[in-house]
Amino acid sequence: MSPIKHEQRGANGAASSTHYLGTATAMAVLARGGNAFDAAVAAGFVLQVVEPHLCGPGGDLPAVFVTAGDTTPRVLCAQGVAPAAATTAHLRDELGLTIVPGTGLLAPCVPGSWDGWLLLLRDHGTMSLAEVLEPALGYAASGFPLVPRIPTTIATIANHFREFWPTSAATWMPGGQVPTSVHRLPALAATWQRLLDAASAAGGNRERQIDAARDAWYRGFVAEEIEAFSRTPVRDETGHDHAGLLTADDLARWSATYEDALTVEVGGGWTVAKVGPWSQGPVLPQTLQLLRDSELRYVDGVASAETVHQAVEAIKLAFADREAWYGDSAPVPLETLVSAEYAAARRALIDDKASLELRPGSPDGLEPRLAHYAAQPGGRSGDGTSWAGLGEPTVSREGVMRGDTVHVDVVDAAGNMISATPSGGWLQSSPTIPALGFCLGTRAQMFWLEDGLPSSLVPGKRPRTTLSPSLGLRDGEPRLAFGTPGGDQQDQWQLCFWLAHTVGGLDLQAAIDSPAWHTTSFPSSFAPRGWQPGGISVESRLGEDTLEELRRRGHVITDAGEWALGRMCAVGRGDGPLMRAGGDRRSGVGAAAAF
Repeated sequence: MSPIKHEQRGANGAASSTHYLGTATAMAVLARGGNAFDAAVAAGFVLQVVEPHLCGPGGDLPAVFVTAGDTTPRVLCAQGVAPAAATTAHLRDELGLTIVPGTGLLAPCVPGSWDGWLLLLRDHGTMSLAEVLEPALGYAASGFPLVPRIPTTIATIANHFREFWPTSAATWMPGGQVPTSVHRLPALAATWQRLLDAASAAGGNRERQIDAARDAWYRGFVAEEIEAFSRTPVRDETGHDHAGLLTADDLARWSATYEDALTVEVGGGWTVAKVGPWSQGPVLPQTLQLLRDSELRYVDGVASAETVHQAVEAIKLAFADREAWYGDSAPVPLETLVSAEYAAARRALIDDKASLELRPGSPDGLEPRLAHYAAQPGGRSGDGTSWAGLGEPTVSREGVMRGDTVHVDVVDAAGNMISATPSGGWLQSSPTIPALGFCLGTRAQMFWLEDGLPSSLVPGKRPRTTLSPSLGLRDGEPRLAFGTPGGDQQDQWQLCFWLAHTVGGLDLQAAIDSPAWHTTSFPSSFAPRGWQPGGISVESRLGEDTLEELRRRGHVITDAGEWALGRMCAVGRGDGPLMRAGGDRRSGVGAAAAF
């Protein structure tokens, strides 16, 4: 790894994303006079092209933001819902499944990212749809550079493409070969151009044209093509062929929405703003509440063994509550779950030894209930198997980098700030729809097929997603936008960043670079949904003495390497007129910039 890198600073704007072209796009939009929302939308579309193994047009999108005129954090919910035909009676009783497959056509929800980005652009941006879509459309039509993980991903599943998903083979393996340097997506470019044509034909003002493009997707040709393609059975990870469940009517009935952010005061004048319990977002403030009275220590930017132990044990309790209480299919006692009083009672469960149990709490005296499948420890997803789209852990048990999600943060000089974590629609998740040039997401794999749980499969409900963008406010003023890919690790790696910044006193870049860790001691959100009691993946830069002390306390350590965990992004403001940015250096692809 290169020598110490400091955070970027500038007076006009700052951006950070998981791909240098996403960051460059955001900065170019800011330089042209666009605001943070214009920049985020343009970057979001570029990321769908240049990181197709991590997100795509058929995916989903949550974001947390504040505007220059209103510092109250809001959430953009562009997480699509389960189709009307997606019932436990069908998948469990008729098809005999125990979990929702992680690949194929049974797991797609309504694709939400298009409507989400366009709603944000319409209401808070300043540019036209054509202006913000131009960079992404250009990369799709003319070609984009392939980062190393894209050819590796395609090569891993090439035989599956050839045998079972020929439309994906045609899209990603021109001439039958895995691309290695530059790739084009002409069918996707044509779809976007057709949407722009629909917007232009609507005439009128900017807002009317954006709404026309939304209609063309959800009540027009895109919805019709999705339904038509979904009727044909395709192979999924069950080893059988299944037809899809999405219909044009499912898309027509849905639209992206805004909602209040979950805001929790976590001590030291800091407030964390998160997406609600249809995501795993409340895990971070729950964990910070549990750690409020802990003696946390950093030496030369590195967490002590006691700090890592306390953080791991606290986040285990928060994730156990996620398993029992989070979801969109039943009421969630959220106010209690994130309260200081509940945390004080739960804190007594933390001692000097690593817990090997899954221990959800009883908020408001309610009895926790876990899915039977989740309560049984077992092999983790991402453990070296090569099935297409198996899951979303950014790092496998061996520390091998895997694709999953992207992230973008932007702040402008006026005070607009946004944190967004687009995901889903990975090239490896389901077969490409040839008429559209993209595939559907498989987010419904996060539902359980047991009835009566907060995250049970229910038509019209959102899956309990892992996507978890964040804002940090200091004394009521928005100061930070941050997030990372990583599935179940997202709030864990954000915790590492948060503690390094607010406790360790490190700037944004140094906090991102500080050695990270995460636990695998709770059920994965992705098929096959196993877990490893007591497991921790760590970066070896924590130091051998620290790792030995953690082993002595009963943690099952996996050394992932020196620089392996997380793809954190962050931007900030508040120290005078300058805006700040830090970015991922572990992948070699992320970038941060300010000007």
